[in-house]
Amino acid sequence: MRIPLNRESPIPLYQQIGDYLKKAILSGNLTAETRLPASRQLALDLGVNRTTVENAYAMLEAAGLVFSRMGSGTYVLAQSFTRPKNNAEINLPLWQKNFQADEALSKAELADEMLQAAGHAHPISFAGGISDTRQFPAEEFRKILQTVMRRDQINALEYGERSGYAPLREGIAHILASQGLQTNSESILITAGSQQAIFLVSQVLLKPNDVILVENPTYSVALDLFRALGFQIIGVPMDNQGMQVEKLEKLLQQHHPKLIYTIPNFHNPTGTCLSSPRRRELIALAERYNVPILEDDFVGDLRYEGRAQPSLKALDQNGQVIYVGTFSKMLMPGLRVGFIVADGPVFNSLLNFKRVSDLATSTLIQRALDAYVTVGRYQTYLHRSSQIFRKRRDAMVSAIKRHLPAKVTFEIPTGGLFIWLKLPEALSAEKLLPAACQAGVAFVPGNFFFVDSEQGKEWLRLNFASQPAEAIEEGIQRLGKAIRQSARGA
Repeated sequence: MRIPLNRESPIPLYQQIGDYLKKAILSGNLTAETRLPASRQLALDLGVNRTTVENAYAMLEAAGLVFSRMGSGTYVLAQSFTRPKNNAEINLPLWQKNFQADEALSKAELADEMLQAAGHAHPISFAGGISDTRQFPAEEFRKILQTVMRRDQINALEYGERSGYAPLREGIAHILASQGLQTNSESILITAGSQQAIFLVSQVLLKPNDVILVENPTYSVALDLFRALGFQIIGVPMDNQGMQVEKLEKLLQQHHPKLIYTIPNFHNPTGTCLSSPRRRELIALAERYNVPILEDDFVGDLRYEGRAQPSLKALDQNGQVIYVGTFSKMLMPGLRVGFIVADGPVFNSLLNFKRVSDLATSTLIQRALDAYVTVGRYQTYLHRSSQIFRKRRDAMVSAIKRHLPAKVTFEIPTGGLFIWLKLPEALSAEKLLPAACQAGVAFVPGNFFFVDSEQGKEWLRLNFASQPAEAIEEGIQRLGKAIRQSARGA
């Protein structure tokens, strides 16, 4: 144990030791039944007399913070404590005080925290942005990890190749080819999830105060990232066919953006797909005005019906589009494996920035994921998940029609994870959320996804993929009660 001691201080060393341990105990950092170091060992570690440590322990025992067991040692007693939630009691340096408290949690996390704080016995959350991780065959993946460790041994624990594990990149190229996107492993960069991919592209292509065009609404955590990086964010309106590309040229002329960020397939949060004519027009406009496109295809392969649309990258002939994909949303968020597909010199810039930002994505996880994907498990898993999630989508649509007011409106998505629902007039989703959480159900208010948070207050996003059908039925029923209560109070 390394306790900071000031040997020049008038405060006795035993008291400094005792005060340090007291603070750790009362803050909860040293929990009940924790065994403190033997007095002889701690004295040796700190370079003090053993009697000094014994006096410190005696001070703590007198204060009711520790107790001694004969022949066993000194242990922490259970305490009632409250962890400090901020740094108000710390005399912070001036440079620290210049920072304003930023909202550290994502919008879905805020909704889920509110749901947990409500204390409902059986909370149901439709707020998440991922599929149902309970579907993932964790035991099978554990065995794959063991096999990889036996096969590759120390190689699995090294940094590995700068652009990512070559067999995994080749496997991703094969998956993309089956989806109509022809590329090669040399154009693929493995990242720590799609969020890092978006970050890398943003950092390489833009600088603070540059303009970025996004769909309005769009992925809330991307908005958080763009704001944190100091970009000027301009929203492009949407309808049920995705981004209204016919309104794009005027914005390109007016704002001279450095990047267009888009989610053309099963958009987050609206669930829409960009129509084929608009896809081609978007690429043509980007080429005409020399603006790169960042295509975020986070669940593009989760289609339940309808005709598949080609990715923007598949239509790109000149390296205009940078494509981002991920395994985290479909398999497990903790895998943190995404990828970038980029052509031309920008690839090396992304590779170099990736190297200086985190050196490498976990080689062990990459190798295990490659083993999982290459034996065909991923396609089987994807097919099974699509069948399950389609049934859950249908269950949510049916429940909405039964339990929510007739005046709510929504489009039935042909894939993806979300239903984008509009409340009756005079109701605000943000104001509805606390009442819904008290009823035991959470969602993400629509204004969280807009460039201007004053917009979209009548919308909310519901994730149907993350809950089983029986929970969907109960959750929508709870939501209906909360809406009716809020409507009476409006």
